[in-house]
Amino acid sequence: MNASKRFCGILFLSFFLLFTFSVKAQMVEKLIEEGDQYTEEYNNQKALDTYLKADKLYPNNWEILWRISRAHVDIGEHMPENTSEQKDAQLVIYQKAFDYADKSVKLAPDKSITYVRRAIANGRIALFKGVFSVAGVVNSVKDDCEKAIKLNSGDKYEIALAHYILARTHAKASEKWAPARAVIGLGWADNEIAITEFNKAVNLFPNFRMFYLDLANSYIREDEYQKARDILKKVIDSPKKDEDDDDKLAEAKKLVEEIKNE
Repeated sequence: MNASKRFCGILFLSFFLLFTFSVKAQMVEKLIEEGDQYTEEYNNQKALDTYLKADKLYPNNWEILWRISRAHVDIGEHMPENTSEQKDAQLVIYQKAFDYADKSVKLAPDKSITYVRRAIANGRIALFKGVFSVAGVVNSVKDDCEKAIKLNSGDKYEIALAHYILARTHAKASEKWAPARAVIGLGWADNEIAITEFNKAVNLFPNFRMFYLDLANSYIREDEYQKARDILKKVIDSPKKDEDDDDKLAEAKKLVEEIKNE
């Protein structure tokens, strides 16, 4: 009889734990969906708050962690940066974005998106500090993008984003004189490789203003003005998909005027 009671107690506890886990999983899934909706609405702080609630309920979940990283980057990109205090606060946000993305990589080293989000966070840090003063960080961005592409374990947008960040890294790092870059370990950077990678990004995920605009800028650097004009027209014709697309549209129209006689 005692054994039977113990068995019933264990069975009840097992069902109770399974039920509790199921309820918690459903709550976390709902919070992720809510956070994603806030992200689509460009309500970045609300998105972050929602993802943090999910993280508290279900810690060490890579799906939550990379989203927290994304939210920090989205917030950081739109912070004021007029004073040294504001700039310091922005860097703190980017560092948090890196920390969360780094955790997601360690938890899910077979997922492209985790490397993409770490590359993006590191890229923001590199731009903030100055690309040529943090060559090691820039190399890490390149390595993460290449890893994400090799894994090819994400959807088309995620892989396109990996190609785009890799392209931007080549484009930005190649702005410095090649022999000077080689000394600090950035001799691999090449604007022509950037063009190839940008084209891979736009082929995977077309009609995205950000991709097209940076491709056009790389064509302009190579004096390929007709190609740049063709791509800038695509920027103008593409629908709004991102929070900063209005700025991209204005920049594209300005570039069209600047190179119209080239």
